[in-house]
Amino acid sequence: MAENSIRPFVIGRKNWLFSGTPDGAEASALLYSLIETAKANELEPYAYLRYIFDRLPTASSLEDYEALLPWNIALGQMKRVFTG
Repeated sequence: MAENSIRPFVIGRKNWLFSGTPDGAEASALLYSLIETAKANELEPYAYLRYIFDRLPTASSLEDYEALLPWNIALGQMKRVFTG
């Protein structure tokens, strides 16, 4: 299952050799990790990213950050936020 989730990134590996800088490559890896972890926790990746990026500026404690981890978020919690 883990191999299948990273297969698209392995296939595109040659394209990502030219990330520009090591920092750019690290940023890409972090985003891919967030997306795949959201999928593994049955969350829609785009909605999850919107959800956490909306809340990150107000997070100030370890508990605030832990609450944003995909396994701590219920799907209904994200839907309430974005559907009104």
